[in-house]
Amino acid sequence: MKIATFNVNGIKSRLPHLLEWLERAQPDVACLQELKALDEGFPADAIRAAGYQPLWKGQRSWNGVAILARGEQPPIEIRRELPGDPGDDHSRYLEAAVDGVLVGCLYLPNGNPQPGPKFDYKLRWFERLIAHAKTLVDSEHPVVLAGDYNVVPTDFDIYNPRSWLKDALLQPESRACYQRLLDQGWTDSVRELHPDEAIFTFWDYFRQHWQRNSGLRIDHLLLNRTLAPSLRKAGVDTWVRGREKASDHAPTWIELDLGRAPAKKKAAPRKKTRPAGST
Repeated sequence: MKIATFNVNGIKSRLPHLLEWLERAQPDVACLQELKALDEGFPADAIRAAGYQPLWKGQRSWNGVAILARGEQPPIEIRRELPGDPGDDHSRYLEAAVDGVLVGCLYLPNGNPQPGPKFDYKLRWFERLIAHAKTLVDSEHPVVLAGDYNVVPTDFDIYNPRSWLKDALLQPESRACYQRLLDQGWTDSVRELHPDEAIFTFWDYFRQHWQRNSGLRIDHLLLNRTLAPSLRKAGVDTWVRGREKASDHAPTWIELDLGRAPAKKKAAPRKKTRPAGST
């Protein structure tokens, strides 16, 4: 199974890039972020024509997430928001089952400018993600949390941290939250397979950062303990970033051999209980 995450930065304007990538890369599951479109503006027909069944949650002008499943079976929706704040109306989280894998697609808040209310919201959202992830990490079901985390985990994950020191993506609080996720038992799939390679998933539109490969790694696919043994390959389709008027992100993907995942443990036989008062 091939699972990918891609911040499209506007699905209407980038639809040709998305369709070209789907045809060429053919992921089995694609998690999309930053749709910047209302539900009724999501190009479901074009995506179905490309061979994918979509599940999406839009929002006007910003945010928005989607899960695409290749083939005839649509994703089985589990939840449409991250637990913990019923008043949060941002479209940032979508969770579904696809071919036996639980897929969480997330678009974590950027948090800039910081300090300020946007950074405070980022940290609150992160805390909710950490709490929800704790309920999934030890699940007997395979789970992947894929998306734009808006966090550069370490200085090794950025071309040069000096000019980004005040950015919310590099703040100690942001990095500490990401590390707390990993400490639960999640595997950062790209870094797991490429521990010594400078890999980037995002290049902004300024100062020829794309042309100079001055990038950041902020798009991550985290695997729970059940799914991690299945990990075979991981990479970034950088060619998508090179297209004219491209998103500032490139699709990040993993390949899994689900046959390598440990078999589900059989439930232990129940012990007979003694009658009350017996010894």
